[in-house]
Amino acid sequence: MATAEAPPATPRDAGRRWAWPALAFVLLGGLALRLWGVREGLPFVYNIDEADHFVPHAIGMFRAHTLNPHYFANPPAFTYLLHAVFAVYYGGAHGATHALASDPTSVYTLARVVAALLGTLALWLLYLTGARLFSRAVGLLAAAIEAVAFLPVLYAHLALNDVPTLAPLTLSLLGSAGVLRKGRRRDHLLAGVGLGLACASKYTAGIVLVPYVAALLCRWLQQPSGRRSPWPLLGKLALALLAALAGFLIANPYALLDYSSFHHELVHQSTLSAESQGKLGAPTEGGFLYYLWVLTWGLGWAPALASLAGALAIWRHERHVAWVLVPAPMLFLIFMGTEGRYFGRWLMPILPLLCLLAAFSVVWLATRMLPLGRDEESGPQSALRSRGLVPSLLLSSLLVAGVLVQGLVYSVHSGMVLSRADTRGLTRTWMLAHIPRGAKIVVEPVSPNDWAAEHPGAPDCHAEYRWCKYPSLFYRVGPDGRLLSEFGAKAGVEDYVRTLAPSLLTYYVSHDYCWVVTGSVQRDRAFAAPKSVPLAVAYYRRLARRGTIVYRVTPYGKGQRRVPFNFDWSFDYYPLNYHLPGPVMTVYRLHGGRCGI
Repeated sequence: MATAEAPPATPRDAGRRWAWPALAFVLLGGLALRLWGVREGLPFVYNIDEADHFVPHAIGMFRAHTLNPHYFANPPAFTYLLHAVFAVYYGGAHGATHALASDPTSVYTLARVVAALLGTLALWLLYLTGARLFSRAVGLLAAAIEAVAFLPVLYAHLALNDVPTLAPLTLSLLGSAGVLRKGRRRDHLLAGVGLGLACASKYTAGIVLVPYVAALLCRWLQQPSGRRSPWPLLGKLALALLAALAGFLIANPYALLDYSSFHHELVHQSTLSAESQGKLGAPTEGGFLYYLWVLTWGLGWAPALASLAGALAIWRHERHVAWVLVPAPMLFLIFMGTEGRYFGRWLMPILPLLCLLAAFSVVWLATRMLPLGRDEESGPQSALRSRGLVPSLLLSSLLVAGVLVQGLVYSVHSGMVLSRADTRGLTRTWMLAHIPRGAKIVVEPVSPNDWAAEHPGAPDCHAEYRWCKYPSLFYRVGPDGRLLSEFGAKAGVEDYVRTLAPSLLTYYVSHDYCWVVTGSVQRDRAFAAPKSVPLAVAYYRRLARRGTIVYRVTPYGKGQRRVPFNFDWSFDYYPLNYHLPGPVMTVYRLHGGRCGI
């Protein structure tokens, strides 16, 4: 009996066969980088935003028996997602609240894994977007660039909204790509839903409205002039905007149900972003230049330059696609650059667009120098016939490696650093062995309050506290250096060094606070602007004279130089100088009075 022969593979099937294994490698590699060192610092959460925002509010809704987060400075989509994950994983409100109190490591690890998985989902969506706009080769390379880029890898280790936002944001880009190429109703819906969910995750993600509008207009202009009725255009725009509104309200329902609180906090957050940098040690060169600098390490020199080249090349050869991809990053940089505050991770919403431009640039260059990539649907084999396999693979490998190597090196280094013990944890371990129980200590705000606790969650000087911790965030000195009332106004973490004066050391000794723990992320910001805080500089210098260093641990590798204070590199551990996470930690034993040695 004759057997039927299998039908020949179509070009599309052949293209998928070579792309899918490569995509699986990119996704698994990207996930591995995002999970490597995901438990860093735990059970203590050293990132202030991670400790204050999404996980506490997700658990807080269980305690308050309401879905109103009562917090809109950051939109709550990621908070709601964590709330649902905690409810399923811990079996409801009691299990989730008990887990945070008794085992915060498991709670924060789970939240960080969710962020890492969403970051990996964003890579897959970016591949689909690149494949729809250009080819599978471009989509695959764009996903690979984002998979290893330092900023999205580093912040996938934290339970923050920056990386999770990339998933719905890229979903909207995928819909906009479909609008440009095919214009189906489902593409408009996809773009709108992605836009709404992205804005409900991070307000600045609304920048993806620009690619959608550009795709809509370009698709309309591609029609014959006699068929360009504005009504279908407006109908599809209305459909997408309604989908966006629905997505936003599903993920942020109390923006409508508690509109006054939502509007108040949104205005407050906008005001804070517009304020000029008042933080000691903050960059002063201006936001636009700062973000250009961030691109050189957060994305990488080669991808950043390749995205610029891609913007120029695509404008000449793919004008309609250029309108979709190029204006949004430019507008975002201009807008964010004019804000008063700027931090590297705030640049993340435009990284998928830059990755697409960079990937297009590399593939475009390869196809101009060699016949590589002329027939993407049939795989690379047919494109390599005319000049031979070896030189083609060599050149393409060099081009690809050029846009991946920096991100890969620094992301691998980051994983190695984050997988090691934090300097603050090492300091606490030393203190447990050498500082008597119940001793009075001064710890700068480089660690959470329960760092001094026997068990996380106990109040200051409570019986469950190992030591009695000085309330460092309360003003104790006036502008003239005199001690004020013990119950003064609370200072922010960024303003802590403004509360310092040499007279505090006398106060410490007279009140039996004999142990002083400092961290370089506080000390160094004072020495970065000594004219602004002369009393703080005098405090640290007198501390060095009145105290004996009994323990010090540095995050830098042997023989490595100290990294100057920076609101990104002092916390992100990007420089290769780092061997451990955390600041330089120093423990002093004060002299004099009952502290005498």
